[in-house]
Amino acid sequence: MSQILTETRDRVLRIEIARPEKKNSVTLDMYRAMADAMDAAAADAGVRAVLVHGTRDCFTAGNDLKDFLERPPHAGEEGPTFRFIRGLSVFPKPLIAAVNGPAVGIGTTMLLHCDLVFAAPGARFQMPFVPLGLVPEAGSSFLLPRIAGYQRAAELLLLGQPFSVEKALAAGFITEIVPESELFERASAAALAVAALPPSAVRATKALMRQRVSGPVAAAMAEEGAEFRARLQSPEAKEAMTAFFEKRKPDFSRF
Repeated sequence: MSQILTETRDRVLRIEIARPEKKNSVTLDMYRAMADAMDAAAADAGVRAVLVHGTRDCFTAGNDLKDFLERPPHAGEEGPTFRFIRGLSVFPKPLIAAVNGPAVGIGTTMLLHCDLVFAAPGARFQMPFVPLGLVPEAGSSFLLPRIAGYQRAAELLLLGQPFSVEKALAAGFITEIVPESELFERASAAALAVAALPPSAVRATKALMRQRVSGPVAAAMAEEGAEFRARLQSPEAKEAMTAFFEKRKPDFSRF
């Protein structure tokens, strides 16, 4: 069974992250499927907006660490993960997200590239890169300070702790907090509304809003990617990952 479900209806492509038995954690194959869907949507005049969501009680727990460590990114390659992230940053049409439950790692950083984000009160966000001995990705080291302000971004990125939907709203990357029972309906209505607008005007307006940050975002992604790959091989990351799988608290005292 596919773990990424796609459906185009009423000029909206819906992408569902559907791996509930693993809290919708994302494998390379799932990244590839989402990147393929985004590329096809960008080229399809019949698609005017994209709506991304998880299952009812979970957006995504982030990377599947076992899959990620078995097939880590290598220098100079554009693997499925980077293809998906880069595709988000340059996607020319409106991107809408509906979030409930955990939104960890890429589950949070991808929202920085969305145009509209609707979240239920039960949504919980986290960017645990530093606690895992890594660095942020998806351009978040540039985008989050720009959106949220430096001190708030530093709290969320350096400490890497879970935070509430109210804090996400204050940080500026959530459009609206919506009751859980209305979440998907509200996000779908927004996607349909923007899909009904003049498509060239919509794309041009998004391009105008994004054009002054596109270069810095691309540069941040490249720098993050190089540092991320280096950190992945570090003793700190090894200790963090080992502790995760052994279900214990990591010990960084010797570093």
